[in-house]
Amino acid sequence: MSLIPPASQLDENHELPELTERQELILSLLVREHIRDAQPVGSKRLVEQFNLGVSSATVRNEMAVLEQYGLIYAPHTSAGRVPTPQGYRYFVRRLLTGGDLSAYERRKIAQTFRQAPADPEEWMRLAAMILSRTSQTAALVTAPRAIENHFKHVELISTQGRMVLMVLVLQGGSVHQQVLTLAEPVTQPVLSQTAAVINRVCSGQTAEQMRARARALPDELSRDVCEVVADAMAQADQQGTRDVVRYGLSESLATFNDDAAQQVVRVMEEQSLLDGILREMLAGDKSDVRVVVAGEGRWEDLSHLSMVLGRYGTPRARGALGVLGPTRMRYGRAISTVRYVANLMTGLLDDIYGEPDPAPED
Repeated sequence: MSLIPPASQLDENHELPELTERQELILSLLVREHIRDAQPVGSKRLVEQFNLGVSSATVRNEMAVLEQYGLIYAPHTSAGRVPTPQGYRYFVRRLLTGGDLSAYERRKIAQTFRQAPADPEEWMRLAAMILSRTSQTAALVTAPRAIENHFKHVELISTQGRMVLMVLVLQGGSVHQQVLTLAEPVTQPVLSQTAAVINRVCSGQTAEQMRARARALPDELSRDVCEVVADAMAQADQQGTRDVVRYGLSESLATFNDDAAQQVVRVMEEQSLLDGILREMLAGDKSDVRVVVAGEGRWEDLSHLSMVLGRYGTPRARGALGVLGPTRMRYGRAISTVRYVANLMTGLLDDIYGEPDPAPED
């Protein structure tokens, strides 16, 4: 069974040429050799090393076709060839059919998680370390957060005159406080009754569902408070990545050229850019690994960087994880490692954020 996700789950909207079987073999070998030693790959080297059964002239002719398709190029006159970003994309989408993470490594990683304290923050740190050391790249893991927040309960506390402290608790434990200014003073018993009505009517609701319930509440105060709660929940839904664990950046910088090093530092440190990338990663229903080679046209200023990103968690709370490396990263190893660690994290988080088991029937 293949360990690599279907092409539609890797990078979308990129037209790739149709190659012959021999051209695909030559491209695959060229990419793998360049990933291994970062050197241009010539036709003579491929013929001698892999016993292709054809002459160097034949391989040169096929490489010329690959160059015309924009899949490889010559960095110097009379040199061998190296893959282009499009060449790496073709390799990942169509030629990468197995993962590099061995059964022994998977068992060792699983054992490391089993021995760790039952603490989500510790799991995040451990996951980032394992991703970085196993793939020999920079890695990051974000804390799980609700995809769409659900209301748990609200408290209204009279403070001074018309000032009221609203304490909003969302499912999952997130707490938000806000000071409200009412049109006129309201006693604490009335505030407590208002909160009790909202808690009873709106338990488990999303922000939009709260707005719909607000219209049916019996008095103006409860309707107004319910609208404020919905606004606070909607704002929480739009918040960017909160906690990010980063690991391995300084150790892996030697594998990057200068342009790629600047780009990986920017992704790891520029919060708005990272938020945009991870927001897209966490959106929708896809749950597998995504590979972004040289920005894929969405992030054109990441032209020397590849990212292998996955997500973990439950339908109600998700986090992202991944590795960032040069375009000549070991994609098979990175993909299989990201997927395996994501699956482990999902299992660990399921007990915390998963749906409760149904009550037994009488």
